[in-house]
Amino acid sequence: MKFTYEELVKVTEAQVLHCCNTAGVLSVSTDSRNINDTNVYLPLKGEKFDGHDFVKDAVDKGARGYFTSDKSLVFPQAKFVLYVKNTLEAYLKLALYYKEKIKPITIAITGSSGKTTTKEMMASVVSQAYKTHKSLLNHNNEIGLCQTLLSMPADTEVLILEMGMRGLGEIELLSRYSKPDIAVIVNTGTTHIGRLGSEKNIAIAKCEITKYLHKEGCLFAHDTELIREVNSFDGQTVYLSLNSPELKDVKLNENSSTFTYKNYPYELNIEGLHNIQNALFVINAALKLGISEAKIAKGLKEYHPIEKRWELVEAAGFKIINDSYNSNPESLRAAVSTFLTTKKSPRLLVLGDMGELGQNEKEYHRQIGVFLNNFDDVKLITVGELAKYIAQGTKHKSVSFADNKGVADYILKNIEKGTTMLFKASRSMKFEEIIKELNQQ
Repeated sequence: MKFTYEELVKVTEAQVLHCCNTAGVLSVSTDSRNINDTNVYLPLKGEKFDGHDFVKDAVDKGARGYFTSDKSLVFPQAKFVLYVKNTLEAYLKLALYYKEKIKPITIAITGSSGKTTTKEMMASVVSQAYKTHKSLLNHNNEIGLCQTLLSMPADTEVLILEMGMRGLGEIELLSRYSKPDIAVIVNTGTTHIGRLGSEKNIAIAKCEITKYLHKEGCLFAHDTELIREVNSFDGQTVYLSLNSPELKDVKLNENSSTFTYKNYPYELNIEGLHNIQNALFVINAALKLGISEAKIAKGLKEYHPIEKRWELVEAAGFKIINDSYNSNPESLRAAVSTFLTTKKSPRLLVLGDMGELGQNEKEYHRQIGVFLNNFDDVKLITVGELAKYIAQGTKHKSVSFADNKGVADYILKNIEKGTTMLFKASRSMKFEEIIKELNQQ
């Protein structure tokens, strides 16, 4: 997206500290390492960095001008210098301005787990009928929102946004600067409960997605008592769950799922009831957009998991389902249940720490061990100081490791070749290290 100098000043309500040339159109860059004379530099502040420290570098590399929240930071060799109180807010204002120029139908998706899968499914389906732009990977915070909006092609018809949070107020901010037409709350659970204190607060945070949802828009939400209790959106709301009488003929296969919904058959190239539930949100949103059942079915069948989200890989003669991008009690139960009900022996669970669960984190892990007692033929490896409590809670035999070191070696020496393994942990556990080590053997 290109902006004129006049747009930059007007949209961000900037104070001009210096100006000697306003010619041309400019793109916004937040990275001083890759900048040229077609850019205006916008320095952002993070927990461990401050982009203002690199303003001079950006100017030296040819940036036409720059924003600053420090009035003393003026380098006259720049063509212009614009002061704003908050550079992130300026970035958000520019992103919304561009979005409102393009005017795409906007779908916003959040949830404690499954939001990325639902976003990818949604994009696969909606792109069957509309020119679609989506959040990349896990670009689900304020900066990711800006990057997604500002990279949107001018002919975009439907915009699909993933919205994440670690505290109250964060999703409200994302909603404010995206103004969705359709909102989806996939679920709420215990992710970030260490920060938010209760499942109710988590539900409140997720329901912030409706704060700037158009009143004539629609909310699709997981049908739970908690979401119904805290949801304050007074527009059209559709609650969805696997208990829907319109969901029939569910069949879970080893690498696929089939079901009928609203009298139309669908197939997913992925197993798991939780993925069928994700598909229900996609189907209803797509129907709201006027997409035919045939195109919806085609889009759902074409969906395939992305990296570290039920990703199928092979290493050293083993089949691995790498679901190690994130983990919380709800998503772990769903993954384990799916794995143990669809995969045949020999099979192995490799489970790691779940993060940000607060003062009851040990008990949350122990409860996963108790949950495993509902299944037979369970082989278990735990990795991490918290995951060992999974082993303590289960009746099944297990082996525990403090960290990734030694896990691959144990698997190679003790696990039968051809075994299917589920790798599930929070991404801080870096389970890709185990896979890499297996591949080196």
